[in-house]
Amino acid sequence: MVAAIVGMATTAGPARAAGGTGSPPRMADGFGLTQVDTAMGSPTNFAITVTTPEVTGKHHIKIILPSGYYDDPARRYPVLYFLHGSPDDPVQQTYPALTTSNSMITVIPDGGARGWYANWLNQNTQLGAQNWENFHLKQVIPFIDANLRTIATKKARAIAGVSMGGFGAFHYAQDHPELFSQTASLSGDIDLSADSMDLRLAVVASLIDAQGVICGSSSGACDPTNDPYKPGVDSDALFGTPYPVFNADWRWNEADPSQHMDKLAGVGVSIYVGNGRGVATDAEFWLEGASKHVKDRMDALGMPYYYVDYGDGSAWGTQCNGGHNGGCWEQDLRDLIPRLERAFVS
Repeated sequence: MVAAIVGMATTAGPARAAGGTGSPPRMADGFGLTQVDTAMGSPTNFAITVTTPEVTGKHHIKIILPSGYYDDPARRYPVLYFLHGSPDDPVQQTYPALTTSNSMITVIPDGGARGWYANWLNQNTQLGAQNWENFHLKQVIPFIDANLRTIATKKARAIAGVSMGGFGAFHYAQDHPELFSQTASLSGDIDLSADSMDLRLAVVASLIDAQGVICGSSSGACDPTNDPYKPGVDSDALFGTPYPVFNADWRWNEADPSQHMDKLAGVGVSIYVGNGRGVATDAEFWLEGASKHVKDRMDALGMPYYYVDYGDGSAWGTQCNGGHNGGCWEQDLRDLIPRLERAFVS
């Protein structure tokens, strides 16, 4: 059963579709971002590729504009920053719900296969520079404000994400509540405390490439070339040691959303989660517990929030089975997006 509990202006010039050819609009480099390769998509649904000194490699930024964006050159729009999960990429975020809004812009920046939406403690691993928070908050946001007709205020900016991106959405809103008026976790890793050690160790597994280790020692069908988490790095690379001995894991506790919900005072908080049908091999089974921990923290603080636990998904749309998958997240977005639209104009 579904339970819902409601507990700086910019002078940016408008981006225009290239030459009226049906191509994506021209975007000007800036804020440390350099565009490479060719933009892909249509004038209102496209992806660009950028490089930045903050994060090694090339990175996609997917942008979805309202269908009427070019009809009224004077109109400005609020922005939803949507953060993908691990090991996805922005171009894989094809949820139909994301294209339904005619009143806001959606931006989906690359978060890496296991970037974890943070500035890593160790910048000297085989992966090179891994300052994801700097990339997103100090570069992508001002780049979007400079190139598109945004309303560049806290009131008109939201951040949401799925799985790893749910952690990122809460983490960024807690670090910079002055930037966002709304934040939402869709099956997010929003409790990385010792109370949810299973989720903390899942993060570690992505860092050390546990999948590759298992694959390399397996005699069964396994394709080591199809491994999004290679090369493996040290377990301490992200936030230092993850092991809770004599407070050695203090950096994990500083980054853990569940322990700092007070920082979201004045920010609208939404949480969506299922129960994985009670199957422990489904990540959603563990994420439900993490979400409940966060709900309990907000209750203790007397904070308002919006919380949906759709259980096995039987009453949550036609595609959701309660698991950790896109069918449930599509329904989450169908619920979330109209709520964000209303919040932006309230």
